[in-house]
Amino acid sequence: MTPAEQHNPCTNPPYGIQLAGIGAFVPKATLTNADLEGLVDTNDEWITSRTGIKQRHIVSGDETVGELAIAAAKDTLASAGMEGKDLDLIIVGTSTPDTIYPAVACQVQHAIGATNAAGFDLSLACSGFVYGTVVAQQFLMSGMYKTALVMGADIHSRTVDWTDRNTCVLFGDGSGAAIYTAEQGAPNRFFANDLHMDGSFGKELTLYTNFDNCPTVEPRTPRTKPEQLLYMNGREMFKFATRVVPESINTTLKKANMTLDDIDYVVLHQANIRIMESMSERLGIPPEKLITHIAPVGNTSAASIPIAINHAVRTGKIKKGHKLLLCGFGAGAAWGSTILEWTAVDQRPPLSEAAMADTAAAHPVLEPALA
Repeated sequence: MTPAEQHNPCTNPPYGIQLAGIGAFVPKATLTNADLEGLVDTNDEWITSRTGIKQRHIVSGDETVGELAIAAAKDTLASAGMEGKDLDLIIVGTSTPDTIYPAVACQVQHAIGATNAAGFDLSLACSGFVYGTVVAQQFLMSGMYKTALVMGADIHSRTVDWTDRNTCVLFGDGSGAAIYTAEQGAPNRFFANDLHMDGSFGKELTLYTNFDNCPTVEPRTPRTKPEQLLYMNGREMFKFATRVVPESINTTLKKANMTLDDIDYVVLHQANIRIMESMSERLGIPPEKLITHIAPVGNTSAASIPIAINHAVRTGKIKKGHKLLLCGFGAGAAWGSTILEWTAVDQRPPLSEAAMADTAAAHPVLEPALA
């Protein structure tokens, strides 16, 4: 056993973990770059060149994060050929729940009939899916649970300042999920993890709650309209991400006793194309190894990594046996990486040629019914 393996808790655990399914969902309504020209001083060329985004899916009416998460959960169960009752654990990464309680995990558990599952929400914005994946591994490797649904689900179209062209062009709404299973004595298909946070960057990307104090005490200072909405210092977050993400990826590779040559695909949080390209240049990631799926959906926060993976699976890019390196990063500041081998065999009907072309060109996922 190598020194890296000796210090790697993923090496030969009592229960080996495999990936059983992937799924995603986005709301039907879209907002294109042309649509944004009517809201702020911008244009398609400006947005595309700086972010790589052409459109984003957004909620309308009374659509909720819970509904997006439920639809993605159903899609993921279909991918794995499972039912809700097969799940033992549900972890939902979300920073934009419609209700502080009940948790989104509770809403998902009830809607999909996961009567045997425990669960909770995890609030780490764009790092939520990777953090949730690493947390789920601990439950599974110990044998406490055998099957875990890990999700990312966010709605940011209700939180951005639609007069600020630097932020409103970035975010889309959506949900994505994966199912992981554990079996005693089986090979572990997760090879290494790396998690970090630095609260000193918290002020650079913030979203406040807006509740009032009890009327018998001094009231809170009222927040003005911009303060009630998402704030991001894009320059500082860019500098932060392009510094810490390469470090995290290199650390994870070292823990796994791997190099980038051993990795088939790198899936970064889909923040914007400039950040992803800068990171890939620093790390020497060949363009063909970098999964990008930001153009049709925008930055979907905790959902971005599973949405991107789902699209790559549905269009035949990611196949069984491929090794993936995932890295999430964002508000907190928090960031983390994990390396896994793709073991899932998609049980969903294959896409038609027409749907395949449409999915590759514009739609990130099939849109399963909410019912």
